[in-house]
Amino acid sequence: MVARIKIKDALSDNFYYNENKVKEGIATCLAAENYPRELENLSQASRFKMLGKLASLNERIKANSVHVSLNFDPSEKLSDERLKEIAAAYMERLGFGEQPYLVYRHFDAGHPHIHILSVKVGFDGKGIDTHNIGIRKSEPARKELEMIYKLVRAEDMSRKPYQQKSAFAEKVIYGKVESRKAIGAVLESVLTSYNYTTIPELNAVLGLYNVKADRCREGSRVYQNGGLLYRILDQKGEPVGVPIKASSFYNKPGLNYLGALFLSNAAKRQPLKSRIKNAVDLHFIKYPQASLNDLVKALEKEGIQTLLRQSEAGQTYGITYIDHRVKAVFNGSDLGKAYSAKALLERCAHGPNQPSLSWVKQSVQKEPMESQITGDPGARKSDESLLETLLQAEDAYQGVPFAFRKSKKKKRRNRLSGNQ
Repeated sequence: MVARIKIKDALSDNFYYNENKVKEGIATCLAAENYPRELENLSQASRFKMLGKLASLNERIKANSVHVSLNFDPSEKLSDERLKEIAAAYMERLGFGEQPYLVYRHFDAGHPHIHILSVKVGFDGKGIDTHNIGIRKSEPARKELEMIYKLVRAEDMSRKPYQQKSAFAEKVIYGKVESRKAIGAVLESVLTSYNYTTIPELNAVLGLYNVKADRCREGSRVYQNGGLLYRILDQKGEPVGVPIKASSFYNKPGLNYLGALFLSNAAKRQPLKSRIKNAVDLHFIKYPQASLNDLVKALEKEGIQTLLRQSEAGQTYGITYIDHRVKAVFNGSDLGKAYSAKALLERCAHGPNQPSLSWVKQSVQKEPMESQITGDPGARKSDESLLETLLQAEDAYQGVPFAFRKSKKKKRRNRLSGNQ
C-alpha cells in the first residue's frame, strides 16, 4: 500500500475534484465519517459545509485541507467495506479518527485506490499537529495495516514499475501523447479490471478512453490472419492516426489473449448482474412515470453508465450497461428481456420529460465521461445544534459554478480580514 498526504489551502479544490469524479461516474463516495447524519442523507453542499465550517473555526490555519490517497496493488481485489475499514484504521493512526472525513473510491486507474478528505482543525478550534506526519505517523500506519490486512507492501510494489508507470489512464487525445504509450496505459487499466465477454463489450469500456479494438472488415488480411489492431478515436468516434498491432504491446492482447479473458469473465460476472437489475427495478418502483432521461441519470449516480446503440435512421436497437463499481459490462439482453432497449423504452413514460433518442446517443457516446447529473438540492433546515448548524447548507451556495464559488470565497475572506 502506498500512502500520499497533501496538506494545502485547497479544501474547495480537493472537495470538487472528488465530487466531479463521482458525477463523471468514475468514482463513488463510500463514507462520510463522524458526520451526524448517514451518507445517504447528506447533500453535496452538506458534505462540504461540515468541513468548511470546521476549518473556519481557526482562520489562522491557512493550509487546513488534508487530502490523502491510499493506493493498492492491481492484484488486490478489495471490497468497498474493506476499503472503508482500511481508511478508518489509517485515519485513527494518523490522529484524525475523531475528525469528519469523506472517503471516495476512484475507478480511473489500473489499481484500486481511495481518496480521503478532512481538515486539520478540531471541534475545539485547535489545530491538529501534522508536522512530519508522513514519517512520524503515516509510514508506521502503512506498515502496520499492510500486516493486518495482508496487503502488498509498498516496497514490493515499487519493484514492478511497469505496473505503476501507466496506472493512471486518461482519455486519449490524438497527438498529445505518443500513441502506443497512450493506448498501452488504457489497456493496462481496462483489460484485466473489467469483466466483458466480447470485443464489442470491451470496446464499450475502451471507447470511454477514445480507444477501440478493431478486427477490421471480414475480407481484410488482418481479419483472415486472426489479427487485432488498437486505434485511437477522435471526438466523433472515428479512427484517427496509425493503428497499432496487438503484438506491439508487452502482454500481446490479441484474440488468443482476449479469448482466455472472455471465458474467465463469463463465470466471474454472473453474480454481478443483480446490481444493475436491482437499480433499474428500484427506480421504476419509486418512479413509475420515469422517463429514459431520469433512468440514465439515476443509474449514473450508482456508477452505472448506459450506452444506447442506434441505427442510421435513429432507431434504438440495443443497450450496453457498464457498471464501474463492480467493473462489469453487460448487453441489455444478457440481463433479461426486461432490461433490453426495447423493454426499457416501453417501461419509460412518454411524457414531456422523455428525451429524444439522438440526445441520449450524443450524451453517452460522443461524451461518455460527461455526467448529466445536476447538483443536489440544499439540505433541509433542522434543529439548531452545533453539529446541525455545521451541516446546514446555504441556499446561495447551490447551483453556483465552481469558478465563481472560489472567487466569492476569497472576497469573503478579504472582507473578514479587513474587519479584523
